Amino acid sequence: MAQSVNAYILIQTEVGRAAAVATEIAAIDGVTLAEDVTGPYDVIVRAEARDMDELGRLVVARVQGVSGITRTLTCPVVHL
Repeated sequence: MAQSVNAYILIQTEVGRAAAVATEIAAIDGVTLAEDVTGPYDVIVRAEARDMDELGRLVVARVQGVSGITRTLTCPVVHL
């Protein structure tokens, strides 16, 4: 049985948009957590997908489509 893919998505937003972006992303299927944070990124998201292709579609088609996002960095979780 295939194991699902988990990832953290680090997001930079337009100034003042972090809270709204986190709220909108939290409602997307596959997103398990979305929080606005301080530092070089404005929002950190935890996401889960069946495989890497589904994760890619989630990020490109759903997450990056949220208004106010300027850049994303997807970090898949690995089990070493």
